[in-house]
Amino acid sequence: MNTLSVKINDFLYYIGVNDRQTQLFENQWPLERGVSYNSYVIKSTKTALLDTVKITKVDDFVTKLKEVLEGRDLDYLVIHHMEPDHSGAIETIIDLYPNVKLVGNKKTFELLENFYSVKDNLILVDDFDTLDLGEVSLKFIKTPMVHWPESMVSYEEKSGILFSQDAFGGFGALDGTIFDDEINWDLYRSETRRYYSNIVGKFSRQVQTALKKLADLKINMVCPVHGPVWRENPDKIIACYDKWSKQETEDGAVIVYGSMYGNTEMMAEAIARRLAERGVKNIKMFDVSKTHKSYILNEIWEYKALILGSCTYNNDLFPLMHDLVNVLDMNKLQNRIIAVFGSYSWSGGALKALEKFRDASAMDKVETTVETKSAPTMDDYMKLRQIADEVADKLENK
Repeated sequence: MNTLSVKINDFLYYIGVNDRQTQLFENQWPLERGVSYNSYVIKSTKTALLDTVKITKVDDFVTKLKEVLEGRDLDYLVIHHMEPDHSGAIETIIDLYPNVKLVGNKKTFELLENFYSVKDNLILVDDFDTLDLGEVSLKFIKTPMVHWPESMVSYEEKSGILFSQDAFGGFGALDGTIFDDEINWDLYRSETRRYYSNIVGKFSRQVQTALKKLADLKINMVCPVHGPVWRENPDKIIACYDKWSKQETEDGAVIVYGSMYGNTEMMAEAIARRLAERGVKNIKMFDVSKTHKSYILNEIWEYKALILGSCTYNNDLFPLMHDLVNVLDMNKLQNRIIAVFGSYSWSGGALKALEKFRDASAMDKVETTVETKSAPTMDDYMKLRQIADEVADKLENK
């Protein structure tokens, strides 16, 4: 009886691990609820391991692998994605199973040699090539830039299982729950969207390309390398990724401000109050100094209006607002309304920088701006109300 691994069906086993120690994913995105590194084993006439885990979790991973194999040799290691949180244990697997053949595409093997100096026992696959494991087989489909250039998925046709690498994944350790029918989706949805918006969002066009490429497959189960296995309702996570990659949004506004002594914050409060008076119910306000940009980006991905305000710091944006704007620029936001405001005391710069970002974006622009000198005046507050009214008008007409 397998007590450490999880049997998914007659030939497939889950041997993923949870990471509740790492504080920052990719050394930049907070992991307050941890993350899972998922790996799978196929036991048929041949055996195949589908992806590995981060090297810090290799001991638990190897124990589960040996339990599933029950003394059998490992014939294949399928590498869907070379990011080290999934490829980190490759060298360990080769040491344990020196006859194993590594399956990947051309770009996979370039990265494999660069990361680990591995160049032997390779099986090169291309789009729609298959790997025969006996009673089951895997068909490979390349999904470049979702979210690395070598990224690919595989599909087991008889059972309709998609092994999707980082696609359809999410943040959050799996707290005893492995499958979608075991989780409370309300607890996972936001962290799944935060994963998408921070890790995959900038590649949304490529996600749409990949979804179209997979559209003709009958997908009964999705096995990603992060987050739950979708065995009951895989259409739910596919629909989420479709929506997020199209940048479809909900009614509401996200207000983000950078303020040193509270004056820019008062400006943000005035806009928020007027939006509420206009009937906007979903209003999320963030102090960029207090909330990590990954959580802010997550909320921006959800709502239709984005309002940015910054005090001036050394003739430019407040540094943390500068960081956020840089991330927003990389993500090429669309299908949203944008408004900006700023403040200064002796020499401006923040509003000019925000206007430059606004004007270069593909978002629907609110032309009215406010630039307060030191503390806002009554005239400033009236203009802030005008900004809120213009945002509310655009929300009503969307």
